Amino acid sequence: MPELSRFFGIIIRMFYSDHEPAHFHAIYGEYEALIEIDTLIVFRGSLPRRAVALVLEWAALHRSELRDDWQRARAGESLNAIEPLE
Repeated sequence: MPELSRFFGIIIRMFYSDHEPAHFHAIYGEYEALIEIDTLIVFRGSLPRRAVALVLEWAALHRSELRDDWQRARAGESLNAIEPLE
């Protein structure tokens, strides 16, 4: 599963050939959440409150890049790294 970004101990990844809806995986320690790109809703798993806030802030800034990477993953193409939250 390619890593798209890493910030404040949070790893953002996306699977190739993953199921709909378009989403990414956010991993923080033993926690993992799947987050829809279009709605920014956590639809599976969980993260601590502060980690969720950071991930959602980052995703809102990079939503178009996340959509592009989702399309690239569906096409079996290499994914582009996305700038971390600072």
